[in-house]
Amino acid sequence: MVAAHVDDGQELLALNEIYLGQPTHQTARYSLRWDDVVERQASSGLLVGTGTGATGWCLSAWQGREHYFQLPGPTSRELAWFVREAWPSPTTGTTLTEGTLDGDELVADVESDGLVVFGDGIEEDHVSLSYGQRVRIGRADRVLELV
Repeated sequence: MVAAHVDDGQELLALNEIYLGQPTHQTARYSLRWDDVVERQASSGLLVGTGTGATGWCLSAWQGREHYFQLPGPTSRELAWFVREAWPSPTTGTTLTEGTLDGDELVADVESDGLVVFGDGIEEDHVSLSYGQRVRIGRADRVLELV
């Protein structure tokens, strides 16, 4: 599973993927931190998905790119992440747009009001974010076990 931890104590868990961005999927502004690199971004959102999510929304994001990594399999603890439609500008970059997480996490510092975090495509069950908040997204401590 994948988890989003907001600096105010809220947490969201998802089986397939977590989305961070505007509920309308329009431009979201945030600073993204991964592997000691920080980049200010403007995009239509950030997806972080599990191996079970690699058959849906994350697969769609992965297919339109060069494949320097494989998507995680259904039982993998690794996560894949994608920035959707990153837009370059004099103040925003496009170098951090995809990767994998294996115990590490992405950190997003919110730079616009009205952003949300939701999981598994269920937009109504979301966490609202405000300018200046920090969200950490990575592998959940809780795992789903099939019986």
